[in-house]
Amino acid sequence: MTSTSTGLRAGRREWTAFVVLMLPLLLVSMDVSVLYFAVPAISRELHPSSTQQLWIFDIYAFALAGLLITMGALGDRFGRRKLLLFGAAAFGAASIAAAYAQSADMLIAARAVLGIGGATLMPSTMALVRNLFLDEKQRAKAIAIWSSAMAGGIALGSVMSGVMIEHFWWGSVFLINVPAMVLLLALVPLLVPEFKNPAPGPFDLPSVPLSIAAVLPVIYGLKKTAADNGLGLIPVLSIVAGLAIGAVFVRRQLTRRDAMISPQLFHHRGFGPSIALNALATFAMMGSAYFTTQYLQSVLGKGALEAALWSLAPSVCVGIAGPAAAAAVQRGADRASVIGAGFVTGAIGYGILALAGPDSLWTVLIGAAVLASGIVAVMSLVTDMAIGTVPPERAGSAAALLETGQEFGGAMGMAVLGSVGTAVYRSDVKDSLGGGPPTDGLPTDALDQVRETLGAAVAVAGRLKGQAGDQMLDAAREAFTHGMRIACGAGALVLVAAAVLALVTLRRVGPTGPTPGGTPSIGGDGTAADGKETAGRETAPSH
Repeated sequence: MTSTSTGLRAGRREWTAFVVLMLPLLLVSMDVSVLYFAVPAISRELHPSSTQQLWIFDIYAFALAGLLITMGALGDRFGRRKLLLFGAAAFGAASIAAAYAQSADMLIAARAVLGIGGATLMPSTMALVRNLFLDEKQRAKAIAIWSSAMAGGIALGSVMSGVMIEHFWWGSVFLINVPAMVLLLALVPLLVPEFKNPAPGPFDLPSVPLSIAAVLPVIYGLKKTAADNGLGLIPVLSIVAGLAIGAVFVRRQLTRRDAMISPQLFHHRGFGPSIALNALATFAMMGSAYFTTQYLQSVLGKGALEAALWSLAPSVCVGIAGPAAAAAVQRGADRASVIGAGFVTGAIGYGILALAGPDSLWTVLIGAAVLASGIVAVMSLVTDMAIGTVPPERAGSAAALLETGQEFGGAMGMAVLGSVGTAVYRSDVKDSLGGGPPTDGLPTDALDQVRETLGAAVAVAGRLKGQAGDQMLDAAREAFTHGMRIACGAGALVLVAAAVLALVTLRRVGPTGPTPGGTPSIGGDGTAADGKETAGRETAPSH
């Protein structure tokens, strides 16, 4: 291998290991959306109540978000490869259990274990990427590919779900995971060396429930706000409780030598801003997805699978954006300026979406592609900054913080922008359907449903005959599109502010790389940069 200023260049073995590590990344991101088309079949077979159906969807995200910090810290202490293998086994077993669940409660329990496995896999894979690629340019390239694959996996999950449901039973959407997990269990011990903190100290066990109790109420409150399209008493109390417990958790981390999240992670001036900017990027990505998925199906009237296939179109640009941004920085472009330009590009994408009317397929697709390209460029660069600036032995904790921030950002995007769009929708519907045709003779409860959501309006309009149903649906679609335009305008303003924040906070941040005094750079052969074996970690398996 050839030495560089930041460590040893990775060779074929490290890149092969990276390809293997992409498997859990794709599957965990796909599992976010894999149930989209399976719900009708699950409802027919398992007969879940409305509450159970909600938990079938949400328990995965709750378990994932709540345990990321704990799993990142465990990986740093006990070995990221060990944790990755444990997560792969749990994810595969839970996938089989979910596929053959005989009741809604069994499916909810299996989805919870899937979330636990996902929380184990995500920080482990990102931390291992940090350990495999010590050369700054190679690491930036790998993380750019990683970010693009994660964004593409969410879109691919919904399409894969539609294809599987088209030809097999609903449980097949979970069995997709099993061969990949088996392959991961077979190849990781051969290709990926173990990495862990050589001197981790005692584990701060009380911080585990504190971190869970801080994250879950906030995520729940934000999701509840998005589902109810507005703040209510329960979501507000939940968010406040989570923030209060979060303050206790932070205070504990600042005052203990064996803290789960070391304050030293924030000593590099680029780490904290990276977490915040990545959360803002996810805010924009998930906020736009809230509208575009409904637009394709309920405004344009496309079937679920057709809408999912159309939603893949922006992914072509997404696959290019991350590596292009990394290449620009490697050629000498200022990182802060490139990140700021990514946010501005995302704002332009929101601006294009704001031009959409009730029949503007290509406007929406182009806007979504421009938005996603800018956001993925940002995410790849800030992820590299956050992971590259911390000592290798703390990469798991850093990855967990980054991904927890993503969960907060995504929930905030759907809650805030979704609430803005819904408020406009309800106002417009009230004005256009306040009385008279086509609402004459319509039951009050049905009219209330129309005013609640576009999906309900589509269902009610389907029960009306002739011109009355068409008029109601046209009014509802116009109201939704107007709400989407206003929300996209708000999203554009958020991204412009994020661009300014990036320029201000990152202007003096230097190149990424191991912090002074950190663990020596470790090569893929299990040795430090000086050729000596590093204490506290296993060497790569012999071949």
